[in-house]
Order: sequence, then structure tokens, then C-alpha cells
Amino acid sequence: MKRERVRERHAEGLISATHVIQNPANPGEWIVFFKKSAGRSFFLVDDNDEVESFGSLDELIEIVRSLGIKFAEIHM
Repeated sequence: MKRERVRERHAEGLISATHVIQNPANPGEWIVFFKKSAGRSFFLVDDNDEVESFGSLDELIEIVRSLGIKFAEIHM
């Protein structure tokens, strides 16, 4: 799900949880996914519909905050 769509869905109360996990393809990077209230999950993707990954948790947290998310679980 692209950033603008995440903002919209979050504002509508349709995102029930936010999770941060290590990128399985590159354990030195982090990815984020969102659970919708209907039980489906979506990764944060860029404009090319590729999963966004971040080299640091600080960078990822700033992005998540900018989307209006105030709580996220981090899985290590």
C-alpha cells in the first residue's frame, strides 16, 4: 500500500495494526506492514509498487509517524 493510501486508511480507522520486521531478503534492512480491520495485510510500497525497505529503524519510524501512525510492533 502506498503512503497516501496508508494515511487515508488510517484516518478512516481501517488499519488495525502496524508491524515492523526485518527484511527477509536483506536482514540489515527493515520493512513495515499494516493489518486492515478485515484481517488482510499490506506492505508499505513505493511509487513502483515495490516493498519499501529502510536501513535504519530511526528512518522507518519517522516515515511511520508521518503517516499518522502512533503505535507499531517491532519484530526482531
